[in-house]
Amino acid sequence: MAVLNTHTRRIPVPAAQAGALLDTLAGPHDALWPSDSWPPVALDRPLSVGASGGHGVVRYTVQGYQPGRWLNCRFDSVFGSTDVEGCHEFLILDADGETLLVHQLAARLGGRFRLLWPLAVRWLHDALIEDLLDRAEFELTGSVRTPARWNRYVRLLRAALGRTGTPAPRAAAHAV
Repeated sequence: MAVLNTHTRRIPVPAAQAGALLDTLAGPHDALWPSDSWPPVALDRPLSVGASGGHGVVRYTVQGYQPGRWLNCRFDSVFGSTDVEGCHEFLILDADGETLLVHQLAARLGGRFRLLWPLAVRWLHDALIEDLLDRAEFELTGSVRTPARWNRYVRLLRAALGRTGTPAPRAAAHAV
């Protein structure tokens, strides 16, 4: 089963400013990852090709990195399984003086992930990435035009996994 999952956010700041935010990922002053609501992302060394780590039970290795522009990570395992072959990436694109921040996941799913993706993983992944895009927008502009909201199913899945809380409190509290 092939999956292509894309999330985008147009943010009214120059691409270089958004690129600097991307470069903080997994570092000591990570301003992009919504770790107040989701397991933090950690790598075994600074963000660079070959760095490995992940967030929660999702493991990956950086296979491409152009500072300020692009980050591509290959999945090593998800929930300890190798039934996910593919990658996820962040792109920072210049859009007429603004930024188009893109996150894309492309994978071939086998085994139990043919069922887990549509039933649970996709829902959690989508909620996490929308929280990340809210965080990026907030960090870059000081507000979030339309904050992400977890639906009941996402809240139920998070409760089943022992995770509670609400999406990115800073973004929600500073929404316009």
